[in-house]
Amino acid sequence: MRKLLSLFAVMAFFTTCCAQKTLVLYYSETGTTKAVAEELQKQLNADIEVIEPVEPYSGDFQKTMQRGQREMQSGETPAIKPLKKNIGNYNVIFLGYPIWFGTYAMPIATLVKENDFAGKTIVPFCTFGSGGLNTSSDALKKALPKAKVVTGYGVRTARVVAAAKELDRFLKVNGYKKGSVEKLPDYSEQKPVTEEEKAIFDAACSSYQFSLGTPQTVGKRATSDGTDYKYTVKSGGMNGQASTSIIYVTVGKAEGAKPEFTEVVR
Repeated sequence: MRKLLSLFAVMAFFTTCCAQKTLVLYYSETGTTKAVAEELQKQLNADIEVIEPVEPYSGDFQKTMQRGQREMQSGETPAIKPLKKNIGNYNVIFLGYPIWFGTYAMPIATLVKENDFAGKTIVPFCTFGSGGLNTSSDALKKALPKAKVVTGYGVRTARVVAAAKELDRFLKVNGYKKGSVEKLPDYSEQKPVTEEEKAIFDAACSSYQFSLGTPQTVGKRATSDGTDYKYTVKSGGMNGQASTSIIYVTVGKAEGAKPEFTEVVR
């Protein structure tokens, strides 16, 4: 009887271990998403694999965008090399990619077309110029109805150096890593932007290659690292029609810290 109970205990142990097995699976063209993926792998002590197109993208921004746009418009997806890892062995998959045209890069489109990830928990992570975590996560939910797509992590390419600290918080808050973190306060209610708050917005956003619009209202919160701002912004939109977005800006406590915008949510 004891031997039988011991056998059940061992089986339960291995079942639990397997159920918790995690894979970091990503596509990266320029190396930015790769850096985030490797940081994730290190903090999680997880397995990792890169997604490789059979015909690599050039690495040149304009050429990549032209090819990506052509593929999206035609419905064509690029062939990718077979994965070395068996995704069936993993319960949680961190799926990483750069944002192209507001959603995940085309090699991810091929991946989700060829794999339904049934029963898997998918944690998106992405890198971007301005934003795209929310739109790409929504696209993954539609593309993978048999999987559970949960809250993800995104970081601007311009501030990828902040990823290690942000990932530590993200993983602990969402239960992927042991440890506790500071509970962040809610943002204050939105109020009309003052001249000082507009100056902070301009300092954070004016160097971005495209106009991000005009801030109308703002809410803010103080943290141990500094002050965060949540701006409601009006812009002309892609088709010339007015649109509204949320732009997050942070200002660190260090002397001389410059305002940085962290994400645009459209």
